[in-house]
Amino acid sequence: MPTFKELVAAARERIQEVTPEEAEAALDHAVFIDVRESNEFELGAIAGAAHIARGVLESTIGSRVPDQNAEIILYCAVGERSALAAESLAGLGYTNVSSLAGGIERWKREGRRWDTPLTLRSDQRSRYSRHLLLPEIGEAGQSRLLDARVLLVGAGGLGSPAALYLAAAGVGTLGIIDHDVVDVSNLQRQVLHGVDRIGSPKVESARQTLRNINPDVNVVAYKERLSAENVVELVGDHDVIVDGADNFPARYLLNDASLHARRPVVHGSVFRFEGQATVFKPYGGPCYRCLAAKPPPADLAPSCAEAGVLGVVPGIIGSIQALEALKLLLGIGDPLVGTLLAFDALDGEFRRLTFRRDPSCPACSDEAAPPRIVEYDEYCTPAGNVARE
Repeated sequence: MPTFKELVAAARERIQEVTPEEAEAALDHAVFIDVRESNEFELGAIAGAAHIARGVLESTIGSRVPDQNAEIILYCAVGERSALAAESLAGLGYTNVSSLAGGIERWKREGRRWDTPLTLRSDQRSRYSRHLLLPEIGEAGQSRLLDARVLLVGAGGLGSPAALYLAAAGVGTLGIIDHDVVDVSNLQRQVLHGVDRIGSPKVESARQTLRNINPDVNVVAYKERLSAENVVELVGDHDVIVDGADNFPARYLLNDASLHARRPVVHGSVFRFEGQATVFKPYGGPCYRCLAAKPPPADLAPSCAEAGVLGVVPGIIGSIQALEALKLLLGIGDPLVGTLLAFDALDGEFRRLTFRRDPSCPACSDEAAPPRIVEYDEYCTPAGNVARE
């Protein structure tokens, strides 16, 4: 039986190796994969490299790098394990795989850039263990979530389930804006709150619940109304916005501010037994005004207080919003950009409706001229067309 050294020497005859200089020139376009063990990776890695331990490389590479023609550069400590790994990936059909000659040790000796990756504490490894098992997330993805900032607009029917799941997932900072207080009529659907919180500000009730779920999460409470004065700063200070607003003025303000700050908005809305969700990605897909250029008058848009809602429906839609926010933060899957996911609770069906960016949209048709941020009156009727800066 050949020795390990002999196997490595034979593999090097059949694979392509690259020098650190050649690999460094490919940093902006190649996929770098560190095949060392976790304890080695934590001591320092090439910036931007994905970590897939050698023992699970073959079983996970398909989900991590589905394009078999992608340029992949593998590395380990000194270039031996990565040489064997490169030969193995070639056998799986990957056509452009190479191994870093000399590994990370040579890379460091030559003074090239490397970072100490963010690592999780032992208690965090336990808390997020089910995430860590997913190759699409892993430790790097979980660290990304812990560094992320999400703004929840509303701590009501939609904001409640979204906040609960985002906090449980380990999103590091959750900003919550809501000017209202907890009322007994909220408790049929707003699961962040309880009877002991009636009369308390919703944002403070939310903070108490979420901190009890996950002390890793920093909950920033904004007990105020979303307005033209605060919306751009709030949106720009977060990575993703979860729209749980129950009124059209807030939705249109959010849309316009997201175009200024170029932050994605995960939209959700409910009505009686129905709900819908979508993602508005500024200038990368349609915006809210591509669907409805102007807010409707109030008499054509009754609230849940006027029309009613089955309590579980916002729970379903808010959970979908949390899912879409996590997909955006992690850069995985196919977010609902240009897709309206509609749910009918009475027939138990989901329907996907596609829509495109409107080339004549009054808000997003011209990237150089985002809409001016203006207030909408209590009847939700804008004064004329959308103003531009």
